[in-house]
Amino acid sequence: MTFYSAALIRFGIHGSVLNWFKSYPSSRTFCVKCNDCFSSLHTSLYGVPQGSVLGPLLFIMYTTPLSTLISSLSLYQHLYAGDTQLFLSFHPSDFQANISHLQNALTSWMTSNLLSLNSSKIEFLPIGLKRQLSQIHNSSTSIDTTQSARNLGFIIDEHLSFSDQISALSKSCYHHIRALRCIRAYLDLHTAKTVATSIVHSKLDYCNSLYYAQPKFQINRLQHIQNALARTVVQAPKFKHITPILKSLHWLKISERIEYKIISLTYKILNTTQPSYLYDLVSIQPPHDHNTCSSPYVTLIKTSSSLKVTHRSFRHASPHLGNQLPTSLRIPHPNYSSPSQRPSFEHAGLI
Repeated sequence: MTFYSAALIRFGIHGSVLNWFKSYPSSRTFCVKCNDCFSSLHTSLYGVPQGSVLGPLLFIMYTTPLSTLISSLSLYQHLYAGDTQLFLSFHPSDFQANISHLQNALTSWMTSNLLSLNSSKIEFLPIGLKRQLSQIHNSSTSIDTTQSARNLGFIIDEHLSFSDQISALSKSCYHHIRALRCIRAYLDLHTAKTVATSIVHSKLDYCNSLYYAQPKFQINRLQHIQNALARTVVQAPKFKHITPILKSLHWLKISERIEYKIISLTYKILNTTQPSYLYDLVSIQPPHDHNTCSSPYVTLIKTSSSLKVTHRSFRHASPHLGNQLPTSLRIPHPNYSSPSQRPSFEHAGLI
């Protein structure tokens, strides 16, 4: 089945529109330039020009069957633009078998679609406890492992310590803080605060829920960035007490911003059930559970584990923080027999 036939069936493209798509990659020629010399023209049998207007759309259409194939192989996936991420969980003793399974999933689809695997653009990041990772690193495999990898700009390491991420973030933020300090004398307070919030605070808040329950020294590294930013905005001395400055700017501290992000996400997924991959991680306690006092508000079921690293997960953090909210901010239970007032974030004036 040709690409155009697949497009016709899967996306409902037909008639003049299909012919338009056909004409775009057809009869294209290219040549190679070396210094001032050009090669002869050759016909391009596959692909479209890089950077073309239709390129992203055609790429999405071309790779759409990949998601179905991955699901059929019992692999988890995240697809974002041209980035494809595969996830699988396995015991260290089954490392070789799972690596083969992963390789087969990649090569089978690419071979059937006339593509070749570029190993230089593939990163395999094993994540686990130190004892588990030591067994994996001692195994021989054709796929090279890495100790850290970027996921939408966020650096994830094999121990989930995020030390590399915080180091990279610190370097970027301090660069902007120094630049702001140079021009601060020419800005009024409102403008300086706006610049600080948009350029630096946005970086501190990006994916900050992942920092939940991190060791205190890691959170302090982030807090030092915010402190330096706040002192720059208000033009305060380096060692002036920071708490009054943050209050004057109406800035939550880093740990509070992290908790606020998780609570906000919890509120949104309980009201919209989206995104589904987060909604599936939380469970609402029945309103008349005989083990607990009946309550008109949503109470999330807490999870427990002997592994400390799981306490940093959304599955654990969401009920832990959400259940601590005052009743004025709790969401009414949808199945409660006699609901009264419906307090929420809107009634409290927080959103």
